[in-house]
This record gives sequence, structure tokens and C-alpha cells, in this order.
Amino acid sequence: MAHLELGSVRTGLLDCIQVNLAVLADHHHGPGAHLRLGSSLGFRAWRRADDGLPTVDPPLTEQLATLPGLLGLRVIRRARLPRTELLDTLTADGGTRYVVADSYHLPWLPYHGQAHMEHSFLLAADPEGWRITDGYRNETAWGPATPGHWLLSASDLAGIAAAEVVELAPAEPPPVAALPPTPALDGTAVDAYLDAYDRCPDRARAIGQLTVETWLLARTRKLHATYRALFAGRVDGPGPGPEAEHLRAWDKVVEQTYLAHRRVSRGRAEPPGVVDRLRAVLTADRAVFGVVPEPAATRAPDDELRRQVAAVAGAVLGVAPSELLAGAPFDSFPSFSSFRLVEIIEQLESALDRELDADELIPENLRRVDDLCRIAR
Repeated sequence: MAHLELGSVRTGLLDCIQVNLAVLADHHHGPGAHLRLGSSLGFRAWRRADDGLPTVDPPLTEQLATLPGLLGLRVIRRARLPRTELLDTLTADGGTRYVVADSYHLPWLPYHGQAHMEHSFLLAADPEGWRITDGYRNETAWGPATPGHWLLSASDLAGIAAAEVVELAPAEPPPVAALPPTPALDGTAVDAYLDAYDRCPDRARAIGQLTVETWLLARTRKLHATYRALFAGRVDGPGPGPEAEHLRAWDKVVEQTYLAHRRVSRGRAEPPGVVDRLRAVLTADRAVFGVVPEPAATRAPDDELRRQVAAVAGAVLGVAPSELLAGAPFDSFPSFSSFRLVEIIEQLESALDRELDADELIPENLRRVDDLCRIAR
């Protein structure tokens, strides 16, 4: 498989299982394809095996089952393999595999030697070792996890006893217009989930796990809001308004829950209202996200202008207009330069038969199709 680019993936919106599926989706279907992961906000919880607490983190089987209908990826085969068999397989066929293993044994992560959790990455054989691609981004107690590529030796991977190994292939993804945003409206499931944390007698364990839950829930909401904006034709994400305010409220809950966890883990009293604050933002989800936005396809003038701008820019840059319509910035392509930007503007003015407002032609504000559409309207 060709070099897997990470620049188009909004890594800060995704968890450690989703993010490398997102890398593959954008690789096969173009920038922004991964945002389809945010189309649904339905609320569902699964029981954790070790302590019985509910979690909104779905099992890998559940996540893989959604791939054809969301990302245009299909599972060819899946198996749990010992490390030696995994490496032998990749050496033999030269392919790339989506792998899920214990983060404790993955040396490019801050969790290495510190914390056990399932973590995904993309693995391929290289003449000089093993190529790792991992799009995960997060701040941790042991430093930041940042997206990147690594070339490691077999000894670097020696800690991996076994891993889930998935071979994936591209399938035809559904168009955004066919995936209207699905809001979260199941109050019964939410109440049962929160009550379990409220009643848990081991408060250190409950609040510790709740820090993970609020982090997952907040990222899911941000991904959903970004997808809603895409569905409505705003490829740069949600603008100011109720959704942005609600996402800030989610950030506040994540911060407050983490502070509560730090206090409880030090033997101090649990601050009051931790679960109540979470209940409040989950309840507000239904008000903020309960109305499906108007699809971009119903706004013909804007849609036509976007296609016209993408066609002009695509012709100048020598790239597919579909990539530009999906939100790829002009300067993400090797063919871009300041000369090409001037050419795009001049050809667009010729196509529209009018001059664009000179005061608006600031280079840093002219990087995407929607930037030019805003000026050209």
C-alpha cells in the first residue's frame, strides 16, 4: 500500500480504535471520508468485563461491523495472531494490516510501560524493519500521543505476544447525502448508564473510569457536530452558536471529571455533582442535536458555486474536484504554490465574469473551496 497520509484526518475527534480506520478511509476515498463516522449519535453502552461498569466504548467487533455502511471499508479476514505469525504474514504478502494490541507494549506511545488498553495501528513490512502508521492524538499523564510514522525493528515489537489483525479492502462508501445525522434521543439508556456510576460503591474506580467515559463522549459529540456541518455543506466544521457552546460545556465536564479523579485517587473527598454534570450535558444533547440540519443538496445555488470553484481549482492543481469538495486545502497538494493560487483566482473571476473583492484576497484565507465561495457570493 502507498504511504498513508495523516494530514486530512481530524485526529483530535477520534479514539484510538477509530483513528486508524479513518486513515484508511481517507486513503481509499479522499480527504474527509472519515467524518462519516460521526453521522450517528445514538447512545449505547456495553458492560465492562473487569468491573461490570457500563462503557460507551464499543467492542472492536461492533466497530468493524459498521465499516461498509459508513467508511467504505470491508473486512477480508480477521484473526488473533501471535506476533511471529503476524510478522511472517506481512513479510510474505507485503500488505498493510490494521492491528489492535496492548498499548503497554507499543514503544511509540506514551502508554508504553505505563498503561494497558487496546490500541490500533497500521503495520507493514519494510526492507529496513516494520513501518508503523498511527494517527492517534491525545494528551496523557505520560506525555502527548501524536500522529506519525515510525520504522521499528522486530525487537522493538517483541513485547506484543498476540494481537487482533484485520485485513481491510475498499468498498463503495455511501454519499454524505445518504447519511442524515442521527441524534441521541434514548433517555432510558442514558439514565441506566449514569445510575450505574452513581451507585458504584468503589468511588475511586467509578470516577477513574468516568474520566475515560467523558473523554470518549466529548470526542463523539465533536465528531458528530463536525459531520452535521459537513452534511449541511460547511466543510470547515461547526461555526459559532448553540453547538459550539454545547461542545465547550462538554470540555468543561471532561476537565471537572478529571479533577475529581485526581482528588479521589489521592484519598481526598469526591467533589459533589460529578455524575449530575454529566447528566446535564447528555440531556442537553437532545436539545442541541435533536434537529437534523438541512442537507447541502437542497441549497442549489451554494452547491453549484462550490462545484464551479472546485472545478476551476482542480484543473489548475491537477487534482480531482471531489477531493477539494471534501475539504482538502489547496496547499495540501504538491502542485500548489502562490503562482497557482493567483491562477485559481484569475480563472475563477473569468468563469464568474466578475472581479472578487480585493480586500478579501488575503492568502491565508484562501486555502479551501469554501473560502473562495464565501468571497464569491
